[in-house]
Amino acid sequence: MSEIKIVVIGGSAGSFSVVGKILSGIRSDFPLPVLVCMHRLKHIRSGFAESLDERASLPVTEPYDKDSIEGGHVYLAPANYHMYVEYNDTISLSIEEPSNYCRPALDNTFTSVAQVYGEKCVGIILTGANKDGAEGLKSIADHGGVTIVQDPSTADVATMPQAALRLIKPTYVLSPQGIIDYLNNMEI
Repeated sequence: MSEIKIVVIGGSAGSFSVVGKILSGIRSDFPLPVLVCMHRLKHIRSGFAESLDERASLPVTEPYDKDSIEGGHVYLAPANYHMYVEYNDTISLSIEEPSNYCRPALDNTFTSVAQVYGEKCVGIILTGANKDGAEGLKSIADHGGVTIVQDPSTADVATMPQAALRLIKPTYVLSPQGIIDYLNNMEI
């Protein structure tokens, strides 16, 4: 398998606590960039990234358009913006129409990561209340990347992981602790 260059995590209903657990559980010297795309209330902008940053072992920021992607950092999709990655390792933000009734949409972020990084990415779908993310995770699988779905039995809302499982056979189905263990033990 190719050397992994980036991790992308997506979730919706119930995912804030899971993302917090994952970000606090991964080792502080984790060298890869981590993109996080979560469904959020579009008019409430403050406190979300700061709350994750307090829990996380890596710095968490909401990127600006054209920010460079750096290892050892977490980039949280800003409220009411789609987040993409570009071929020059920068973030691109967009206010184009919602996808799956969502902005930011997991499918958009995951698909761009798949297109740019191909087999050198890990995509993780967490708890959530709709099917957003399933197509994006399929794109990562189609490009040869590693795909992880949160075990639906451990999800607050199993709709999102189940949608992904209906679409693909992921590389792994893991509990939140299993996801942390996988990330901490990756050969990087």
